[in-house]
Amino acid sequence: MKRSLAKIMLAAVALLLPVVVSAQNQQKSRILVIEGGSGHASVRELDGRAYVDIEGLTQITRGSLRYSADTIILTLPTSSGSSSTGMTSTEQPSHPVDDSDLSSAFMRAGIEEIATLREWGSTLAYAIQNNYGVTEGWAAKYRDQAAHNLELASAAATTNGDRNATQLLTKEFEAVRDWSNRLVQEKKTMDTAKYALSPNALREDPQSQKIINCGRFLAQMLGSGKFTDDASCH
Repeated sequence: MKRSLAKIMLAAVALLLPVVVSAQNQQKSRILVIEGGSGHASVRELDGRAYVDIEGLTQITRGSLRYSADTIILTLPTSSGSSSTGMTSTEQPSHPVDDSDLSSAFMRAGIEEIATLREWGSTLAYAIQNNYGVTEGWAAKYRDQAAHNLELASAAATTNGDRNATQLLTKEFEAVRDWSNRLVQEKKTMDTAKYALSPNALREDPQSQKIINCGRFLAQMLGSGKFTDDASCH
């Protein structure tokens, strides 16, 4: 169980990366392995330096972030050992204890869906910004995979928390789908040059921002194991 939940937390790291990425940031990717634990985090190399997503690292370590002026503070959890039931502080019970809890099976399926949406969005954004060929058939492959993973997450929902979270996952899928359809149409009408003029033009688009914010929220929610709501997903 501990290993299974660790995989869920590690999978959440990929979701905290932006949905859309500027072409200038497409550098060589590596993997950071944390010794003494299981799993890995994505690392990007830029100008000879390696950078790890701080929010992703926070998810892996189950820590917390807070901001103070120009300082970012990462607080790591302290070890509390095993409880009287033999369960450590990082483990969760197999079955939710209340309706807001997310089941392990749903958490895994939900993380997989968000990862698929993130791949769809970031790949499309890179193609648009670099004026690569984008067609409806090309986008459909990503859409179909995301739709399939959403069905799996819905089928894995067993609690009220799972079912409520499924509604948010569905809204995020629909947002990415509509955004993708819009870009494909703009590419067809040769109206995507505006995104190549500025590396931030596509990222700062209101629809893009909504997708990014909701994706980050969903990653954090799924990693926490508790259902919560957020306006960015509505």
